[in-house]
Amino acid sequence: PREVVALDAPDMAECDPEDSPGPCHTIDESEGLFAGCIEARRDFHIDPYGTLSFCSFIKDPALRYDLRKGSFTEGWEVFIPGLAGKVNAGPGYRKNCGACDKRADCRWCPVYAYLESGNYSAKIPYLCAVADEERTFRDEWKRKHRRYFRVAGITICIESDTELGSVRFNPALLAFAVPGPGKDNVVFRHHFEMPDTTKEDFGPEVYRKAPWVISRKEGSWVYREIGPNAKTPETDRLWIFSEDYSRGSIYLTDEDKKTLRTEGWHSLTHLTTDQIWLAPLLADRGAVMMHSSAISINGQGLLFAGHSGAGKSTTVTMIKNAGTGGTKILRSRQKERSMDIRILCDDRNIVQHTNGRWTVQGTWNHGDVPEVSADPAPLRGILFLQQDTRNRLVPITDKKEVWKRLLAVLVRPMGTATWWQKELDVLEKIVNNVPCYLMQFDTSGRIVSELGELIAGEFPADKGRS
Repeated sequence: PREVVALDAPDMAECDPEDSPGPCHTIDESEGLFAGCIEARRDFHIDPYGTLSFCSFIKDPALRYDLRKGSFTEGWEVFIPGLAGKVNAGPGYRKNCGACDKRADCRWCPVYAYLESGNYSAKIPYLCAVADEERTFRDEWKRKHRRYFRVAGITICIESDTELGSVRFNPALLAFAVPGPGKDNVVFRHHFEMPDTTKEDFGPEVYRKAPWVISRKEGSWVYREIGPNAKTPETDRLWIFSEDYSRGSIYLTDEDKKTLRTEGWHSLTHLTTDQIWLAPLLADRGAVMMHSSAISINGQGLLFAGHSGAGKSTTVTMIKNAGTGGTKILRSRQKERSMDIRILCDDRNIVQHTNGRWTVQGTWNHGDVPEVSADPAPLRGILFLQQDTRNRLVPITDKKEVWKRLLAVLVRPMGTATWWQKELDVLEKIVNNVPCYLMQFDTSGRIVSELGELIAGEFPADKGRS
């Protein structure tokens, strides 16, 4: 049995068992033993004697159509469908294979049983042993070659041709690690050799700007790397994503494999940034990613929006350092408030409406501050950063101004018209429902007391706000 599994290993291409193709011999007893095979048929077999059937292993003359006495059309469209209920499951099947919890891993089929014993319902002990070995193979493969991460309710399954036990994952990635699949799963599989391809295999180019050349091929997105002054893209790495970015095949080099073992795994797809695929996934799930830092204070989230140099890392560091010891203190007017402070991320954060409320969640794409958190926090407000000599929060009541500022910090992949429409719908809801402020601040840390009032619900502009 072990040699059988080694020579014909099961397909491990999918993380979610529900996505994995079932065996060709999936059986519904009420429809007959062959109903599942015939329903999914795409092929046919003609033996040297000119008889047709749906499977090459069918030897019973009663289950084969003689093409010398009729047409192929009649055999394919009439005779073969008529075989679905020809052979019914016997008591032996219902007692043994039909009730066995190994069916998902078992190679048993009615034809195999017939060839072995002359009985379409017979149990084949040898196949039971193969099923045990196949289950062991699957469990071992999952343990060595598969890891799971979760962000914004999306579980990302990482599969690799190389064993992952010797690979060190970046601590920021590990903050998002989970033990197994969830309700919403995407799968990225990593290979360490290139497939045989030509330029035509990539389809027509739709985008060309360093570092990427993006092509479209039969509903897939094909990414290749290109240097700033290069005319042709590199050919030793390749990323192929499905239309909705829920599946990906990533082809890297043997040198990349060595680098992973020495320097660690820093990006789930080995792209310069995972926002390339994460932003489209978020759009399909009513979420946006923003250039921002974010922090949770006493379980309430604040998002600080701005591009590089705006002070995102500085802001969360000032708040984190407000006070000493494990309990942080924010001085609000004449009061001291104990604060539980948690940095979510200092460079890329996700805003999402889930379970009836707006939340902010960090990502592993951090900047100067390596601390990240996978736990979302209810979003108290969005603060647009402006370095100033004053330290104050100014409510932004002009919706057009909020729109303008949100669009400026929206993380954008190579957006399609559909992507833009989905993201604009989310932004419109944010404009109408999430408090937004202009945060003017210097590096003295005095802005922290203003944030304390905001969190405590004592900020003047918040009084009476529902």
